[in-house]
Amino acid sequence: MNKKICMSAALVSLGLGLLALGPAVDAQKTKGKTRPADTKSLMKGVIQPNCAALGGLIKDAGPTDDKAWDKVALHAVVLNEMSYVVMDDGRCPDKEWALAAKTLRECSAKVLECAKAKDVDGAQGAFKGLTGACAACHKAHKAK
Repeated sequence: MNKKICMSAALVSLGLGLLALGPAVDAQKTKGKTRPADTKSLMKGVIQPNCAALGGLIKDAGPTDDKAWDKVALHAVVLNEMSYVVMDDGRCPDKEWALAAKTLRECSAKVLECAKAKDVDGAQGAFKGLTGACAACHKAHKAK
């Protein structure tokens, strides 16, 4: 009898522990621990507009003058910085998220490098990798 009570208590404790951890993991991917910006706001307010603008600038034949290439570089730099922000403040819940942030960082740096060299093909290739990383992370984490 004593063994059954101990086993039941252990199972209840384990269940409560998992329930307590569940919301913490979810909170990490929806909001940081100490800063007020939630992930949804960062995506809608910073990442999506910069990603869309970058994609528009490098589509087809790409930028035609220095001013447009400067805009490509600007959007690439902002996206690169955001790859650090989405990892900061306890936002990263798992390996998929971390890998996507790493790929965002690497691909946006490559786009920046290509912008400086005015290499539209290279920028388009790096952008494709960047958006692929976003899609993989959204598949794993975005609410359906």
